[in-house]
Amino acid sequence: MTKNLKNKIIDSLEDIKAVDPVAIDVKKISSLTDFMVIASGTSNRHIAAMSESVLEGLKENNISGIKVEGQGGDDWLLVDAGDVIVHLMSSDAREFYDLESLWDPEL
Repeated sequence: MTKNLKNKIIDSLEDIKAVDPVAIDVKKISSLTDFMVIASGTSNRHIAAMSESVLEGLKENNISGIKVEGQGGDDWLLVDAGDVIVHLMSSDAREFYDLESLWDPEL
């Protein structure tokens, strides 16, 4: 189910033209979640639209207990769906925090 959920999130982000969505398997190094999905948006409005798309897809798949952090912020929005955590970021924030290298040095 977790891989299926991750794939649905990636698909919804690609449908809304998210910039460079990446999924990182963190099962072996984190007890918080199984996957982290990271994607960039081209503007604050685009990031908000990406989160709305992800939330809509999660609700359609009866995923409960969803938490959202950073709404109303400028450059980073996090959607916690339990087994998958989604980081939606501006390009500048993504470059600065470099989560890909933090969670998977090979990226």
